[in-house]
Amino acid sequence: MSDMRHPPAGEAELRTVAMPADTNPYGDIFGGWLLAQMDVAGGTHAMARTGGRVATVGIEAMSFHRPVYVGDLVSCHCRTERIGRTSITVHVETWVRRTRSDEPPEEIKVTEGMFTYVALAEEGGKRVIDGSRNLPSTDGVETSNQLG
Repeated sequence: MSDMRHPPAGEAELRTVAMPADTNPYGDIFGGWLLAQMDVAGGTHAMARTGGRVATVGIEAMSFHRPVYVGDLVSCHCRTERIGRTSITVHVETWVRRTRSDEPPEEIKVTEGMFTYVALAEEGGKRVIDGSRNLPSTDGVETSNQLG
């Protein structure tokens, strides 16, 4: 986990700009919109690590630290936490780059959470994750049988 001052090293799994259509009546970005962006980023990460289709089966330890505003550049950074026989847990950190005309750009950690995905076969049932796909892992997690 990175600290609250510096985004994680490496490329973000997803980048997008928060738009006016994604706000509540007070002008803040909906938490649900942000959660959806994180799920897409985590799912993309999980697909790459498991070599195929995945589905979200759980979200835990979700923390919203700061609000997101219209115009913020939203970046979701992912790290594999655990890989089991048929599932993978991904830690997703979301940062924004906030630019104001009278100040230098600022990087702010706005939320983080743990997303669990199950690997799916073509017919839609669970599939065993091929452990060889995860070695060597870019994020240092080895395959285990900790998860379903």
